[in-house]
This record gives sequence, C-alpha cells and structure tokens, in this order.
Amino acid sequence: MEILDVLADMAKTGRLGPVSSGADWNDVTAALGEPWDIGTMSRNRTWPRLFAYGDLELSVCRCRKVSLICVQTWRDVVELPPSLVGGTGTFPAGLKHADVVSALDKASCPWEPHPPPTFGDQRSLVAIPTKANFTFEIPKGEEPVLNVMGLPGDGHDCNVKRRQNW
Repeated sequence: MEILDVLADMAKTGRLGPVSSGADWNDVTAALGEPWDIGTMSRNRTWPRLFAYGDLELSVCRCRKVSLICVQTWRDVVELPPSLVGGTGTFPAGLKHADVVSALDKASCPWEPHPPPTFGDQRSLVAIPTKANFTFEIPKGEEPVLNVMGLPGDGHDCNVKRRQNW
C-alpha cells in the first residue's frame, strides 16, 4: 500500500485499522502493542496523553478513548504500523498538494479548501466525509508539501461528565 492510499482511505473512512476517534484504547493496544508515550498534553494534568506508533500520533482521553488522530508527514520518512499498512510501514515523505488531491479524487473522497486556521506559509484542505484535515507547508517558490494529516475528535469531554457528577 502507498502512503497516499493510506491517507486517502483514512480521510474517507475516519479510521486506520482499529484506530478511530472514540476507539477504546485497550482495543488499539491489543491490536498494535504498546506505543511510545510522548507525555501529557498539559503541564497541569495527567490526561489527555499523547502516544505514538511511529508517525501515527494519538491523543487518548482519561476515559481511555482515542480523542484525536494525526499522521506527521513533515519528517524525511513517514513511519506507520506495518501491521496496518503492510510492508515495512516506512514511506517517503514530501507529499505534494497535487498528489494528495489526486489520491483523494481517486478514492472518491470529496474535499474542499479549508482556509482557517493557517499561517501565511500554509494551506489546508478538508475531506468532507470525515472532516479530516490536510495541512500543507508552502516553501518559498515551491509547491505546497503535506505537513500533517489529522482526523478530528469525536467531541466528547470527560471533564463535562465529571463536573455533572459533582
């Protein structure tokens, strides 16, 4: 499987194997093993925590549900779990805007430009079925290059539930 096929499929379905927004963390680790624990998302709290399987990064809520998913593509190579993508799980980076758009079109995944919130040297598009966001960096005088692809969270907030029980 090629990296563009993987990303287009994620944008169309909202998942990569057992990984999806709202997925139970126990199911993810049962399928993929233990991840690299990057740490907390806040200095003041233990949860949510950020975990990684190579360049697949997952934010996990205190209730042990996956709350955000992203694939970092700004490095020299993109590494994803081989059990999910086949082969070595290692792909070339430097994905151009035109190639991403072509892969989305080939997968019959409609998309549209997504202007906010980006900086002057960025461009973004969103896949309509899942609201997956593709953010591109625009190097001076060059075609935009994919920096990160992210799937949005499911909107749940464990703090709301906890406050309601006080």
